[in-house]
Amino acid sequence: MMKKVMMIVVSVLIALALVQCGGEAKQEVKEDLSYQQGILSKVKPMFAVVPDKMPGFENDTDARIKLGEKLYFETALSNTGDMSCNTCHDIATAGVDNKPTSEGTNGIPGPRNSPTVLNAGFHFVQFWDGRAADLNEQAGGPILNPAEMAIPDSATAVANIKAIPEYKALFTEAFGENSIDFENITEAMAAFERTLVTHDRFDSFLKGDLKAITKTEVEGLDLFLGKACVTCHMGSMLGANMYQKNGLIKPYKDLTDEGRFEVTGLEQDKFMFKVPALRNIGLTGPYFHDGGVESLEETIIMMGDMQLMQQISAEEAAKIAAFLKTMDGKQFTKG
Repeated sequence: MMKKVMMIVVSVLIALALVQCGGEAKQEVKEDLSYQQGILSKVKPMFAVVPDKMPGFENDTDARIKLGEKLYFETALSNTGDMSCNTCHDIATAGVDNKPTSEGTNGIPGPRNSPTVLNAGFHFVQFWDGRAADLNEQAGGPILNPAEMAIPDSATAVANIKAIPEYKALFTEAFGENSIDFENITEAMAAFERTLVTHDRFDSFLKGDLKAITKTEVEGLDLFLGKACVTCHMGSMLGANMYQKNGLIKPYKDLTDEGRFEVTGLEQDKFMFKVPALRNIGLTGPYFHDGGVESLEETIIMMGDMQLMQQISAEEAAKIAAFLKTMDGKQFTKG
């Protein structure tokens, strides 16, 4: 009997030992995130999470946003009746058409790349050359531009909208009776565009989630700092808060577009452009004001050479590009 009890005790002890060993084997080794933490601490003063709301949202009622969305897709705001804002700034493809430059209703490509409409209300000015102060002013520009949607004047745009019966009720709900005018057309479109805010994995990293981006991507961020890209690309948009000369150290390959000089006529504004925002940059190529470079990695190498007198290797460019793609909006990615 005693022998049998001893055998049972030994069996239990062995079982407990096996369970304990198995439990220890399953314990995960804690990942060392000290490098990521160090980089996060370094970048926090330079960057910011994308805010949830754009400036000016306070007056954006649901009725104005609904109307603005319909107008954004409205082809009657082009002279041929087959082009809308979404044609060149496609919401489904990160707010661009991914062409070097977009064609107008005349079928002729324009001189400049169509920038994304996503997060545009956070930019300090609109258009590459800053000729519009805000989204309201920007919204009317392409409609009346003869090289784009080519409506001859604002009165024609208003008449085209009035000719569509359903707009009467939509404008009344958004702005009141007899409110179909060009100012309200652009105000409603701006209200809709102010809803086009994106958040991404880099936001999560800035909030303290050290695993939101991979170590390779953090190494790209480290290089982004070390190569001095942050000189111009900072804040919540990592850009879009200043003008800078394209070709600061070495000239850009095409000097036909003189940038902001064409707006101001001031010599110091020659080849000055709004610094591009880097949010969604992995989705919105091709790059530069003329869409002249297809590859993000090539763009990074060129920018280092032209703007910063920095030699960036292909391996370094790949890592920086990997970091930049952490800012692709979550709605466009699986991450």
